[in-house]
Amino acid sequence: MNGNSPMADPTVTSTVTPAALQLLTSGGRGPLLLDVRTTGEFRTVHIPGARNIPLDVLRAHRDDLLDHLDAETVLVCHSGARAAQARELLADAGLSGLPVLDGGMVAWELADAPVERGPARWTLERQVRLVAGSVVLTTGLAGLVVPGLHLVGTAIGAGLTFAALTNTCALGMLLSRLPYNRGPRADLSTAVTALRAPR
Repeated sequence: MNGNSPMADPTVTSTVTPAALQLLTSGGRGPLLLDVRTTGEFRTVHIPGARNIPLDVLRAHRDDLLDHLDAETVLVCHSGARAAQARELLADAGLSGLPVLDGGMVAWELADAPVERGPARWTLERQVRLVAGSVVLTTGLAGLVVPGLHLVGTAIGAGLTFAALTNTCALGMLLSRLPYNRGPRADLSTAVTALRAPR
């Protein structure tokens, strides 16, 4: 791959399919795979050779990490939403046109593409569904006894609608900060070390 590859041109594509990414990575040296999920999610399952820089670390240290990234980078997350946020973040800093793995790790696994697995854990998406559903169910039932309490469920529904419309999720961001999801600590020095490792 070289600097004139289609991946470096933002007008050609903004996503790369799992099949196309498998072709790019099958011949040895391929693009840098930058996985922006939490360290806990990454440890559970990731694409072999991917580097893990959680989105919050990338957001906090973007300018320090730019020197270690180039146009031959593919952004990866669970379903594509956080990778798209990372793409916008990096584009604002001058590194534009980075493709996102279409469908994220969900699509990658559905394509039976190779993965490395660690300890099993629930995805953030599943945790969001559990927490939101539990709050709505509990406040809905308790609202039969305590008038007005059902409005908490309405607020959760409004938050989920906003999350879908903006392609962000405040609840997911909060849950990602829990020790269960964080895994080993991620900071600038570990991020730089990961990016400097040979591909």
